Amino acid sequence: MEIATFNINGIKARLPAVTAWLQEARPDVVLLQEIKSTDEAFPRQPFEEMGYNVETHGQKGFNGVAILSKLPLEDVSRGLPGDDADEQARWIEATVVGRRAVRLCCLYLPNGNPAPGPKFDYKLAWMERLKARAAALLAAEEAAILAGDYNVIPQDEDAKEPAKWHDDALARPESRAAFRRIVNLGLTDAFRARNQAPGQYTFWDYQGGAWRRDDGIRIDHALLTPQAADLLEDCRIEKALRGREKPSDHVPLWLELDA
Repeated sequence: MEIATFNINGIKARLPAVTAWLQEARPDVVLLQEIKSTDEAFPRQPFEEMGYNVETHGQKGFNGVAILSKLPLEDVSRGLPGDDADEQARWIEATVVGRRAVRLCCLYLPNGNPAPGPKFDYKLAWMERLKARAAALLAAEEAAILAGDYNVIPQDEDAKEPAKWHDDALARPESRAAFRRIVNLGLTDAFRARNQAPGQYTFWDYQGGAWRRDDGIRIDHALLTPQAADLLEDCRIEKALRGREKPSDHVPLWLELDA
């Protein structure tokens, strides 16, 4: 099973690029973030015509997540548990059924800037809720993947110019510590399990010639329960997509599972 997670930075702006990529790359499952669309306005037809089942959790103009799957999806749920008042569309999960069942959690973690401040407080509170959900998935002892745009640079080696990020919400000590607490529950960072080299990025800003200078950061991650980690065959970043016409500022992170 091939799974790609991809922050597309707006489905309306990126629809031709995303559909062209899907026709070429043909992943079994895609986890999309920042669709910036309501469920009703999401362009389902092009994806359904390619054989994908489509599940979305969107809102107008901001945030939004989706799962596209050529395999059956079961037990779909929307919204990260722990705060019924949270109206931001940042979490969707479902079980995909291939040769093995895998629980997929697609997430778009809050950016948190400016930090400190209310947005940073929301980010840290959201990460505490994520930690609780991860603990529940681990307790269930099932194959589960928590993947998407985490808006966290885990370590300095995950940035071309780490010093400029130290006061940013993506790399502040509080964000990194919260990320470590989640991983240390017993999850595996899929990419680092397969590639330990520095200079591996998933995001390049549109400004300042960041792509040309390879001034990137690694903020898109896939964390796996032990049962999912046992199925992991490979994990890679599709860097070249950033150089295409009208790209997202993120690129896909790919997982290959024996499932």
